[in-house]
Amino acid sequence: MPKFAANLSMMFTELPFLDRFEAAAKAGFKYVEYLFPYDYPKEQLKVKLQQNGLQQVLFNTAPGNVQAGEWGVSAIPGREADSQRDIDLALEYALALNCPNVHIMSGVVPPGENYAKYKQTFIDNVRYAADKFKPHGIKILLEALSPQVKPNYLTASQFQTLELVDLIDRDNVFVQLDYFHAQNVDGNLSRLTDALKGKFAHVQIASVPDRHEPDEGEINYQHIFAKLDEIGYDGWVGCEYNPRGNTEDGLKWFEQYK
Repeated sequence: MPKFAANLSMMFTELPFLDRFEAAAKAGFKYVEYLFPYDYPKEQLKVKLQQNGLQQVLFNTAPGNVQAGEWGVSAIPGREADSQRDIDLALEYALALNCPNVHIMSGVVPPGENYAKYKQTFIDNVRYAADKFKPHGIKILLEALSPQVKPNYLTASQFQTLELVDLIDRDNVFVQLDYFHAQNVDGNLSRLTDALKGKFAHVQIASVPDRHEPDEGEINYQHIFAKLDEIGYDGWVGCEYNPRGNTEDGLKWFEQYK
């Protein structure tokens, strides 16, 4: 049975961020993920996890200058020092929070720029991250983002991300399989899951097309969860969706998994 993690960046947003830990625990979640921890001291987040009996399972490296259109810097040529600083900071947080996975954000490739140069920059920076994280048993994750959500992101297809994982050639680097993005770009999710078997180490879910609870839209998540069990996936399933309304009111789908 899947191990579901509440995404505190998108769920329970009726509450201030630090209050969402308690809300997730009361709703029956044992695991949490969110985009970025860096606005809060490591020690404060650790206390929130411990107080509520939660395990942190994923967060991202810093996004860079979002107002300037950045969404990660690790693929940007000339920003290697910034990338390594972000990776080192993420490692500090991962160790403090006992978090087993960190997603390395690649970045946006502006139209007309040399895609191959961005790709190689990302490969080099992820190798740096993988080598830093490996002694601590922490996995590095790479994610494709659909153009509807993040135009010109380095990877849009799951197969592009899989190619990067193979090129990086580190045994602690994996695909982060987000079925929302995958359906928007690749489709054929059962076959895709089979094709990526053993190459992904974290899953995220949301309905398509509206990115709400996984009980509506194009994707039959009951089938997907059964497929994950069938292939022996034992990682977490992050609930990275925007609730239709109040978060708790939309958790009827989760009742059977508590």
